[in-house]
Amino acid sequence: MHMGWMIFIVATLLFHIGLYGMFKKANIASWKALVPFYNTWEMTNKMGLPIHWFLLQFIPIVGQFISIWLCIKFVEHFGRFSVLHHAMTVFIPFIYFPYLGFSNNERYAGTVVVKNYKKSSFREWVDAAVFAVVAATIIRTFIFEAYVIPTGSMEKTLLVNDFLFVSKTSYGPRIPNTPLSFPFVHHTLPFGSAKSYLEWISLPYQRIFSSPVKRNDVVVFNYPVGDTVIAEFQSEINYYDYFRAYESRGGTREMLMAERDDILIRPVDKRENFIKRCVGIPGDTLKLRDGILYVNNSIAEIPAFSEMPYWIKLNGKGFFSDAFIREELNVDPEDPEQRDLLQYQDSSNLYRITLTPRQVELVKSFDFVEKAAVRPDLNSAGFGNTFPYDTTWFKWSEDNFGPLWVPGKGTSIELTPQHQALYRRIIEVYEGNTWELKDGKVYINGELSDRYTFKMNYYWMMGDNRHNSQDSRFWGFVPEDHIVGKATLIWFSWQNGPRWDRIFKAIN
Repeated sequence: MHMGWMIFIVATLLFHIGLYGMFKKANIASWKALVPFYNTWEMTNKMGLPIHWFLLQFIPIVGQFISIWLCIKFVEHFGRFSVLHHAMTVFIPFIYFPYLGFSNNERYAGTVVVKNYKKSSFREWVDAAVFAVVAATIIRTFIFEAYVIPTGSMEKTLLVNDFLFVSKTSYGPRIPNTPLSFPFVHHTLPFGSAKSYLEWISLPYQRIFSSPVKRNDVVVFNYPVGDTVIAEFQSEINYYDYFRAYESRGGTREMLMAERDDILIRPVDKRENFIKRCVGIPGDTLKLRDGILYVNNSIAEIPAFSEMPYWIKLNGKGFFSDAFIREELNVDPEDPEQRDLLQYQDSSNLYRITLTPRQVELVKSFDFVEKAAVRPDLNSAGFGNTFPYDTTWFKWSEDNFGPLWVPGKGTSIELTPQHQALYRRIIEVYEGNTWELKDGKVYINGELSDRYTFKMNYYWMMGDNRHNSQDSRFWGFVPEDHIVGKATLIWFSWQNGPRWDRIFKAIN
C-alpha cells in the first residue's frame, strides 16, 4: 500500500478514537463518534447550534470547512480557546483529539464556559486571519484559482497579461499530492529559493467528482516534463532538452548531476502550470500536414481567435493599405517588435502575415488577393526536433507530425519498437512501472511483456498560436493526474493600461 494512504488511514483511525473519548466525556454515546456525519449531528445538538450548521456540511468542498469549524467549536466546549489549540484541531486532530479524549487533565466543560469566554480584539483579528487563510486555501485548492498568461502561445485567444479564473470543479477537484505546503504560493517560497512544500505526507492521485477533459477545452495543467528541473532555467529550457544537447556533446547523466547542483525533482502538483488547448482526447488519432491539424482524419476546429502565419499572394493589381493593416489586422507596420507578424516581399507580391480566421476571410475578400495559405514554420523544415526525438522511426517536424494515437484508461497497445518510443515515458514515469530492455524484449516490473494496458487517460495539448507554442509536439502526452482545471473567464487584462474589452470575457 502507498505510504501516503497508510498515513491517512492511521490518522483517520486516531481521529475517531480521540473523538470516541471526547464523546464519552461529553456524556454522548461513544459509539456515535465512529459514524461519519452522525458524529457531527450529535456534536451540533450537544452544543446547541442551529441545525443549518450540520446541513451545510453537505455542500461539496465548502462542507469540509464547516466540519472543521464544528470540531473547533466542540474543542471550545472543553475550555480550550487559544490559537494553539485551534491550530492543533485543524492540523493534527489525530494527535490532539486522543489527548483530549483520554487525558485525565481534560474534561468537557459545556456551554457555560463558552458563554463566559470573551475574546480580546487581538484574538478576534487572529481568528479572522486564520479563517481567511483556511477558507482561501480551500477555495484555491478545490474550487477556482487565479492565473496570469505569461507568454503568447495562446494568442489571440488569450493575450499576455490576461488574468484568468481557472475552474477546479470542471474536471473534479484534485486532492493535493503534497498537502503540507505554504499557502498561496506554488513550488517556491516568495523569499529565497526554498521549496514551499514538505513531502512528509505524499498522497496518491485522486480526484473528487471526476469528469474528463473535452476536446477543444482551454486547460491549465502541470508541465509533464517538469518532474526534473534545472533551477537556473525552470521551464524555459526543460531538463530533458538540456540533457539531450549535453549528451550530444559526449556527456552522461552522471556527469551532468556532478556538474550542476541546481537540479530539482518536483511532485506532480508542484510542477509549473501551463495553459494550452486540448486538441486530442483518449482514442483520437492526430496528425499535422503543412501546419493543418487533423483529428480522426478530419480538419480540426479552428478556434475563432487563434492565429497562424499565412502567405498572402497578390496578383499585382493592388496592395493592403497601412490603415487596413493597422486597424483590421492589428499590426503596426512601424513597430519593430511586430516585424515578424508582417513581412512584404515586393519582388514577388507576397505578404507573410500572422492572422486569425476572421482576418483571413477579410484578406480573401480583396480582388487583388490571389491566394492565402498557411505558411509552414521555417524552423520545421527538418525533423528530429519534436517528440519522441527518435529519427529512426519518426521523420516528424512541427508542421508535419503524426499520425499519433492518444491512449486512454483501459486501452492497450502492442509493444513494438515504434510504440516503445512513443509510450515508454507513460509506462515508466507517469504510471510508475519499471522498464527493462533485454535482447530486444521488454520487461515491465520484471515480467516479459508484449502488450501494455494504460491506467490513466491522456491528452494532447497545443497552443492556438501554433508557431510560438511549447506544447505536446515537443514533450508528448499530458496525463490526467496533471490536469489542474479549465480556464473559464478573463477577469482582468493589462497592456499599458486596462484592456477594457477583455474584462469579464468568457474563454472559448
